[in-house]
Amino acid sequence: MTDLRQPTFSGTAASDMEKLPIYNREYSAATLPEEAEKRQNKQRNCLLRRICIIFSLFVGFYMLVKQSPFHIRCHAPGSSISDDHSGMTEQMIMSNKEHHGLAPSNLDIGEPHKIPLEAHIMSKCPDAQSCLQKLILPTMENVNDKVDFRLSFIAKWNNASEEIECKHGPEECIGNMLLLCAANLPFPPQSDESLLPATYPRTPVIRSLGFANCLIDDYSRIPDRELVHQCALEHGIDFDALNRCASQQDDTPGDSLSGIALLRENVKRGEELGVTTSCTVRLDDKVWCIRDDGEWKDCVQDGGEPHVLINEINKLYKERN
Repeated sequence: MTDLRQPTFSGTAASDMEKLPIYNREYSAATLPEEAEKRQNKQRNCLLRRICIIFSLFVGFYMLVKQSPFHIRCHAPGSSISDDHSGMTEQMIMSNKEHHGLAPSNLDIGEPHKIPLEAHIMSKCPDAQSCLQKLILPTMENVNDKVDFRLSFIAKWNNASEEIECKHGPEECIGNMLLLCAANLPFPPQSDESLLPATYPRTPVIRSLGFANCLIDDYSRIPDRELVHQCALEHGIDFDALNRCASQQDDTPGDSLSGIALLRENVKRGEELGVTTSCTVRLDDKVWCIRDDGEWKDCVQDGGEPHVLINEINKLYKERN
């Protein structure tokens, strides 16, 4: 019986098999270190040859460029380094403007022509509440970027005494001043309002209109301090600055922002326009619709519907831009 653990080979086959180095451990042990060393020497020589070739090419290229008549000079003849840098700076600025979509100053495109939209109200009037909530706010939510919105106030101006009489009493006058102050406070807030220039960034309309809606939504409480404080907090209005403005009785030019001065100017303008009913909505300096005694009156088309007003604003904006 043949032992499978000891395979046997006969004749020449066995002799040939013994000559295969892969099966000869003694041969492998003797020859592998020599072959490995030969391979390493060959690779080292090849690497050195490549380095020499690259270095030679580099030296040749350098000499060629150095002697070339087309070598680019760093600055023009007769110009100083500072002149070169100033030209480069201007070029870089122009390139940076183009990269960020900014045109040169002499090619600046003007601001879009926004459509005037104005609501004339009395702060303690129920028609003002429904006018804002049913028409103005839905409209502004859709086209606030296309209109120049203004909230104005209706009262009686006495030329002789320079006094202002509000239909719903002195509290309404205070409410009107609070809303005017909120719309005209500097944004971001300033520590000294007496140093404000003639024109300055004012409270964003989205904030001042939100504040107005918050107060008028509970108009019977105007000018309750708690209500005013809560509405100011909700809509990012500086309450202390608001209080200073509404309490400022002196409207001497150069003084801090004055609520009474803002109201006096606003009421006089309303009288000049002949606006007497709260709430009167004017679009593009023309009466659009009037909310009176809970009803829409004297409206253009179905002007009390927000979508009608929105469509008209979009139409006017497209015509002028």
